[in-house]
Amino acid sequence: MTGERTAGERTAGERLAVLTGGQLAESFAKTAHGVLRYGTREVVCVIDAAHAGRRAVDVVPFCASPAPVVADVAAAHALGATTVLLGVAPFGGRLTEAWREMLGTAIGLGMHVEAGLHTDLRADPELAAAARAAGVQIRDLRAVPDDLGVPLAEPVGARVVHTVGSDCAIGKMSVVLELDRAARDRGLRSVFVPTGQTGVAIAGWGMAVDHVISDFVAGAADRLVREGAGRGDLLWLEGQGSIHHPAYSGVTLGLLHGSSADALVLCHRVGRTAVYDYPGTPLPPLADIVRGYEQAAGWVRPVRVAAVALNTAGLDDAAARAAVDAAAAETGLVADDVVRFGSGRVLDAVLAALPD
Repeated sequence: MTGERTAGERTAGERLAVLTGGQLAESFAKTAHGVLRYGTREVVCVIDAAHAGRRAVDVVPFCASPAPVVADVAAAHALGATTVLLGVAPFGGRLTEAWREMLGTAIGLGMHVEAGLHTDLRADPELAAAARAAGVQIRDLRAVPDDLGVPLAEPVGARVVHTVGSDCAIGKMSVVLELDRAARDRGLRSVFVPTGQTGVAIAGWGMAVDHVISDFVAGAADRLVREGAGRGDLLWLEGQGSIHHPAYSGVTLGLLHGSSADALVLCHRVGRTAVYDYPGTPLPPLADIVRGYEQAAGWVRPVRVAAVALNTAGLDDAAARAAVDAAAAETGLVADDVVRFGSGRVLDAVLAALPD
């Protein structure tokens, strides 16, 4: 079993309220942004007092959701929400007292709670007791199996594409979701393989590998692609962190070495020159990052970067096109912004790089 054991507890026809607590417009609300854009469950509203009275799409155009933004949990309950999803993934992943109070209110109103923090809400005595009394569930999107091991030395049985990044928080999940959707539109048996709490919230299965014991991250990647191979034959494994990130490189390497990837897609946020939250750690040139990933992957299994997926947020169309052209010229690879300009060119490059 993977994280599906948690997502499998979902009740039929549930209606989400996504809690962002004043941070809907911030990058820390990436769980909210992902669920609003790609999720399949009905989102009744977003809970965010700083933006109450607006629509989610008016605050964050990327999310493309017309869901109204309300001020508090009571307003969400009045709209018919049955589950509160904590949509913020803060640095360090810890529960704040303000969020704890709001989640307690939701439980008291008879609403399920879903969260992907490093804080396990099910272990909170007060919240757990309240949930039992109310007959509702507390779901931990970061729950992982307790029987993980190291990778198996056997073929996976599917073609695996893995997104890797120059940094964290640049859109690796969005890239695989866009490519997966485009591949399915072409009639391919394509599967998104989630490796983080947001992906688990979207897909209803997967594993938040940043919650896995370090010795078993590669084994977790291996298990995920093998489970994905039971769902389809073209797998898009979500990347995490970066080999250049002082905090998260361990998770990145575990995924890279455990995934048995047949092709990589390098993701990069245009204009970012230093590692997020570590301004004293500069990023290498894009071509060097490509070579670095190919070298690091090759320590275990040779694999090439098939294309570059850029995040051009904040640029106008002309500047975004120029950035795409520059990345292609520097790396010699197909480059594009798959969210802004479509997935076709990057998907074609990836499919051409895969074994038959």
